[in-house]
Amino acid sequence: MFVVHLVLVVIVCLRDTFYLLGQGYTLAPRALDPVWQWSENLAAATLGEGFDIANPLRQTVALYTHAAGIHSGYSFFAPNVPSSYKVVFEFHAPDGSVEYDLPEIASEATGLRLGNLLDFIGKTHYAGLREAMLRRLAYASARQHPRATSVRTVFGIVRMPNAEEYWEGERESYDVLYAYDFQLAPP
Repeated sequence: MFVVHLVLVVIVCLRDTFYLLGQGYTLAPRALDPVWQWSENLAAATLGEGFDIANPLRQTVALYTHAAGIHSGYSFFAPNVPSSYKVVFEFHAPDGSVEYDLPEIASEATGLRLGNLLDFIGKTHYAGLREAMLRRLAYASARQHPRATSVRTVFGIVRMPNAEEYWEGERESYDVLYAYDFQLAPP
């Protein structure tokens, strides 16, 4: 059993490492990105992540890795530089007015946790879970907007140019990945 546990730890850590390499978050040559992405997919397939969500093997591996605390490669709680994901809330009031807001950050620790949470949301492949997490964030921010009856939650990624692109004049850009509309209780 120890060997199986150790193998799963190694595969999860490799999957997360290959993900970081494949996204260009390191100084590794960008030409190797397809190799890293292929390796990440192989590690994920080894964990059964390519199977249907109802597949018993996938559920067994997921249950074990979550119960053992090895499902995230120890990166969720570690201080790291998360991806540049961003969430913006667009609150709509009955009179047609629109207010924009970002998640409230009360402390440095909250900022780190929010960055890691947004990174986790960005990597989530299950649409229902992603929507539920963004709904919770939207409802938490809705307390600051009591007149609002609906909120559009826009989740995206800030794309930073590499050094070569920067010298060519490119600057950061924002790509929308997901947008959800949620109804709020009437004021």
